[in-house]
Amino acid sequence: MDAVIETKGLTKRYGAFTALDDVGVTVRRGDVFGLVGDNGAGKSTLFKLLCGLAFPTQGELRLFGSHAPRDLERQRARVGAIIEQPGFYPALSVEKNLECCRIQKGVPGKDRVARVLDVVGLTYAKGFRCRELSMGMKQRLGLAMALMGEPEVLILDEPTSGLDPSGIVEMRTFLQQLNREKGITIVVSSHHLAELEQLATVYAFLSRGRLVEQVSARTLQTRCADCIDIGVSDPARYTVLLERELRHERYQVLPDGTVRIFDPQASVETYSALASAQGLGVCKLERRKMSLEQYYLEMKEKGAA
Repeated sequence: MDAVIETKGLTKRYGAFTALDDVGVTVRRGDVFGLVGDNGAGKSTLFKLLCGLAFPTQGELRLFGSHAPRDLERQRARVGAIIEQPGFYPALSVEKNLECCRIQKGVPGKDRVARVLDVVGLTYAKGFRCRELSMGMKQRLGLAMALMGEPEVLILDEPTSGLDPSGIVEMRTFLQQLNREKGITIVVSSHHLAELEQLATVYAFLSRGRLVEQVSARTLQTRCADCIDIGVSDPARYTVLLERELRHERYQVLPDGTVRIFDPQASVETYSALASAQGLGVCKLERRKMSLEQYYLEMKEKGAA
């Protein structure tokens, strides 16, 4: 599959502050690319660079294989985006807002407005003034604007922000339909990691402007398949045994002293027997599956993120 977005050494500085630092990501056609990171991690900065709303201090950015400035501008016509909050004219109707968007983007054909209204399920509300819309309707209108030019790539910054649980499910279903039925590549950031876990096919983890990891959903599922929590009388000694006897180095000592063993390669009984054979007491033994949130927090606590 060909890459629609590539960055190498992408850096953005504002004076002495580095918002994005040496970031290299690859988004391939057909991906649902989930961008994960805390506030201030650099997600919106990356999106602005991709959309031409800001320019990199250094590094390379390619869209559909092009990287020269004039070529990038042409390729951005193939990209639709919602960054931070979509902007509307509150006194104008949904239909007139979309007509303004169509004219601004130079999209031919007045019937295009009717088509995108149908795609996002807002035909019934075309006469509503934007100030009258619910949060979910505003998000759909923002998507309609992003879809106006029939983009091949959608860049969405927190599209479920402010939505209630039903609205979040509706948005997820809609994005899945765009990806599967229309073949649109989607790059999305979200604070709802449990929701993102049901949508993304690839993840990139950002922290303090740096890329921690890019990983496929399949690989991440393997890593998060399960873990073992074991409470022992001497956690420090047990971790030494874990590395020496079982050659297992992927673990974490939790604040309460529990040793969390990630991606265990042996049975629960093996890890318990390791402690008992050395005279260590076992007060807790539990096998559990790790979520995307836990995986991200693990990286942060280990200092990787």
